[in-house]
Amino acid sequence: MKASEYDAHATVSSSATCDVQEHAWAVSEPVPSPELSIIVPTYNERDNVVELVRKLDQCLAGVSWEVIFVDDDSSDGTLERIRTLSRGDRRVRLIQRIGRRGLSSACVEGMLASTAPYLAVIDGDLQHDERLLPRMLSLLKQGDLDIVVGSRYVAHGSLGEWDKSRAAISRLATKLSRLVIPADLTDPMSGFFMLRREVLADRVRKLSTIGFKILLDLFASSPRKLNFKELPYQFRNRHAGESKLDSVAGWDYVMLLLDKLIGHIVPVRFVAFAIVGGMGVLIHLLVLSALFEWLKRPFVESQAVATYVAMTFNFTINNLLTYRDRRLAGWRWLRGWISFTLVCSIGALANVGIASYLYQRDTGWIPAAIAGILVGVVWNYAVTRTYTWSKEGK
Repeated sequence: MKASEYDAHATVSSSATCDVQEHAWAVSEPVPSPELSIIVPTYNERDNVVELVRKLDQCLAGVSWEVIFVDDDSSDGTLERIRTLSRGDRRVRLIQRIGRRGLSSACVEGMLASTAPYLAVIDGDLQHDERLLPRMLSLLKQGDLDIVVGSRYVAHGSLGEWDKSRAAISRLATKLSRLVIPADLTDPMSGFFMLRREVLADRVRKLSTIGFKILLDLFASSPRKLNFKELPYQFRNRHAGESKLDSVAGWDYVMLLLDKLIGHIVPVRFVAFAIVGGMGVLIHLLVLSALFEWLKRPFVESQAVATYVAMTFNFTINNLLTYRDRRLAGWRWLRGWISFTLVCSIGALANVGIASYLYQRDTGWIPAAIAGILVGVVWNYAVTRTYTWSKEGK
């Protein structure tokens, strides 16, 4: 066969193959996309995921649905269990996140990974009543509502077996939420709700995704008042595993409120960095007093030790709270501490230099000191954000 004949034959064969493939695609029965996507953020929920899928299958009969588990790199076998479920049930999907943490951001990632017109969020610990999902969907499909919320505070709702202290904290958090959301939403702290996709699309670029209260974030980020309805449910006990709520969750909640109140003026991460810096000043003074006043060590020695203790404190707390989503560990923690102390040492020199310059030009000592502090804080925040806790370092 001549080369030209071979090329022509290959072209015809290729064309025929494409025609067959296109024909096969045309006659194959398309698989419809789900009508409802249920987003489940997980971290070490191995013993809950199978039971949750079983319950969803029971209560959503007749509904085209999928469940998307968004897992923050669990270490207890949760990922393997979800993958096993997915291999036997195409409705089960998994997003594994590496180096990222946070319930709110996990929920947003899961919702964005779906094409369903209706989106639900439910916890993976079986404390929410999944039997409300069909009614939530029915209400949204009627067309008048943007979002349906499972509430523990409307009539016939309940906190379940919460102790008094946890209930009091929840009520306090609800009162604080009134700073940024309407008062007629009884349970802004709920993690159980369903919404239309367009509601997310209109707000997703305004979301803070800080902490674990995605519902509050959605309401506070809305350019208009959302039409909503609350359905009562009784909060259950955790099915298995341990609660993920801790003191850091309270910090995240306060940061979320601050971001919604002043985030358009100053980055909330800078506010957190400055708060930690203020705490560091107190640590510095305590260590300095202990060494210089009580132990009678030389002032220069005491000042140097106090400075590095305060820097280490600031680095540790910022790594734990301010940059929780970029937290450093192991050798990266040590490298981060070295870069942080170097940057802050330069910031201290800038602080003193600016304050001295202004004071020598007849600026009062208080304004001069404040100006120096501000320059130092801004320098420390900007440079450590870029080099110590850089996103590229994750």
